Amino acid sequence: MQIDPATLSAKDSYLLMTACVVPRPVGWASTLGADGVPNLAPFSYFGGVSSSPMTVMLSVGRRAGRPKDTAANLLATKEAVLHIPTRALAAAMVATSADAGPDIDEFALAGLTPLPSVSVRPPRVAEAAIAMEAVLRHHLEVGDGPVDMFLLEVVRLHLDDDVLVDGRPDPARLAAVGRLGGRSYCDTTAPFEIPRPD
Repeated sequence: MQIDPATLSAKDSYLLMTACVVPRPVGWASTLGADGVPNLAPFSYFGGVSSSPMTVMLSVGRRAGRPKDTAANLLATKEAVLHIPTRALAAAMVATSADAGPDIDEFALAGLTPLPSVSVRPPRVAEAAIAMEAVLRHHLEVGDGPVDMFLLEVVRLHLDDDVLVDGRPDPARLAAVGRLGGRSYCDTTAPFEIPRPD
């Protein structure tokens, strides 16, 4: 089968892209609105970009041509906390994907505990095993939507001791959630190793 992406509708293009690029890590982003209301939402167009400085990419689609709350908050405040959701938090993570208005606190909606951050203003999820406080370095509008793509520099990490082995998160202990196509997810509880060539 061959497909020319230019022949696909926006919906079919999305469904194909998200079924092909799997698993996708989930960036569970907390931000603050200009009015101080916390926002928490998951995004699977997310990934690492650089380790020096530590930089992650977060891509946020628009809704009816307007920036979603996360994008609007990032553009206004230039700060976020990115969490890596675990299997134990998967249901709460999905609950925060609800189309809630900017006046709704998704921490409360999902029964999560906000904790003050150290280097940025948005709160972090107390229950999360990994939280990365970050500041906005670059914003791009990408594609036909367009989508808002953010490059965020990590300025502080919070790591739960229970998931660490030799000072780094162990994938099996972390059980990080990845997004597959449709409503499907996976986790990292069964990693495998393949030695790299010399």
